Amino acid sequence: MELWLWAVIGIMAFLIIALLIKVCILQKAAREIAKAFADRLITDTNTLIDISCRDRNMSRLANTINIELRKLRVQQHRFQQGDRELKNAVTNISHDLRTPLTAICGYLDLLEQEEKTEKAERYMEVIRNRSEMLMELTEELFRYSVIISRDNDMIRKPVSINSILEESIAAFYTALKEKGITPKIQMPEDNVIRTLDRSSLARVFSNLLNNAMKYSDGDLDITLSEPCNITFTNTASGLNEVQVGKLFDRFYTVEAARKSTGLGLAIARTLIEQMNGTISAEYFENKLSICISFPDTKA
Repeated sequence: MELWLWAVIGIMAFLIIALLIKVCILQKAAREIAKAFADRLITDTNTLIDISCRDRNMSRLANTINIELRKLRVQQHRFQQGDRELKNAVTNISHDLRTPLTAICGYLDLLEQEEKTEKAERYMEVIRNRSEMLMELTEELFRYSVIISRDNDMIRKPVSINSILEESIAAFYTALKEKGITPKIQMPEDNVIRTLDRSSLARVFSNLLNNAMKYSDGDLDITLSEPCNITFTNTASGLNEVQVGKLFDRFYTVEAARKSTGLGLAIARTLIEQMNGTISAEYFENKLSICISFPDTKA
């Protein structure tokens, strides 16, 4: 009787060991699939998932994922091709619009030198305003199409955020004063250094200052702190949380800024993301706050 008992125990132990080995093999295969799948999603490669074990179920799972990866790769290539074609089309269209718009503005200048009735003067003023708005939109559209197409041609080098911010504020100081806005500026005494593209960062600050001129009720607080956080805050009673949530959307404008193209903040977001930074907008108690942050890339 004891012999049978020991035989049963031996068989059970063998089965348990075999099951444990099987579980370990399956776990290893699952890890291999998970790692390979994550790698295929972030790399542009046609290499498929391969596993070391020969378990039929895990092999079937890997084959199923490979089939879906092939479909995903085809769709990704179609998207990339369509995205390139769209960017090129936008660039070409915005460029082609410049010539007729320039001609329209030139003829308007000639017409303004001719004798006109009061009604004609009024019509001319409307045409002039609409032409200038269309010209501004075309220029912004052209700049935006160029910016979204140039992911890798930025000249990144260590720059002083303090210096670029000061230069940008100085360039807008007269325009801000004309709007009745006296900016309050807070910066650290030490330079905040980050590896960025100087001209792109200056463009971001320019667009944010333009945004403040459109939406501010007469105040503007600009704060730079270390770690690198730049905040533009102003009272904007004409906005609401829904509108603020859409400020970075392309071509989105609010009624308070009829002359806006809706591309300024979209361009700012694109440039910041290309420099590995983040930008966000918050609205609380009629205060609009736009915050930019850049990671410390120093070794």
